[in-house]
Amino acid sequence: MYQISVEQHFDAAHALRGYRGKCEQLHGHRFRVVLRIEAAALDDIGLAYDFVELKGHLAEVVSRFDHTCLNDVPPFDKLNPSSENIATTIYKELKPKLAGVSIVAVEVWESPQTGVVYSPD
Repeated sequence: MYQISVEQHFDAAHALRGYRGKCEQLHGHRFRVVLRIEAAALDDIGLAYDFVELKGHLAEVVSRFDHTCLNDVPPFDKLNPSSENIATTIYKELKPKLAGVSIVAVEVWESPQTGVVYSPD
């Protein structure tokens, strides 16, 4: 089994609705997103999955969040834009684009010290 990882980032602001603390106020982060997939076999040139293609899929999803207020971008106009919800949303949007491989995890880091890992059941 092979695990392949790619990373992207996006800059965005958000405010956590219902949070009792300073994160309820509008603030920003450079979000780092790590996508990890798993593939059982290599293709005819020895790749489990092309890094360029995988980065493209991830970039397509996260680019719509870049330089926005996440609270204004669906689904976060209704769903609280927590790192947990961001990771789950990225997973749900990527899953249909990645036929033939499994998504092992989507990591969303708000800072070098704080992040979330979403792994599907």
